[in-house]
Amino acid sequence: AIGGEILVPKIPSFRITDLAEAIAPSAKQKIVGIRPGEKLHEEMITSSDSHSTVDLGPYYAILPSGDAAGNERYLAATGATRVEPGFTYSSGTNAQFLGIDELRELIRTNVDAAFQPV
Repeated sequence: AIGGEILVPKIPSFRITDLAEAIAPSAKQKIVGIRPGEKLHEEMITSSDSHSTVDLGPYYAILPSGDAAGNERYLAATGATRVEPGFTYSSGTNAQFLGIDELRELIRTNVDAAFQPV
């Protein structure tokens, strides 16, 4: 971070029903539908932010608006590339989705790490 930018990590998405299956495969799941105010997907970068968003490899950075010269220096210093106009980053359109087996492995790895002596 240089200052003023918002860093958005590129992380995989997953379905909550797959997480439930990974944790408790024999548990009954009751689908109740979407509730008022509930979102199906999280939008981390909106299309209106695309004009100030750059790709840093493992992260996206939303740069401060109104500082074109500073943003050009940021691009030069980091080697970042601009995203296409209208770009969005959402859990629903993410190219990387974890399946049930991948979720189980992630849980297993993190539980094992949590119980390692310090």
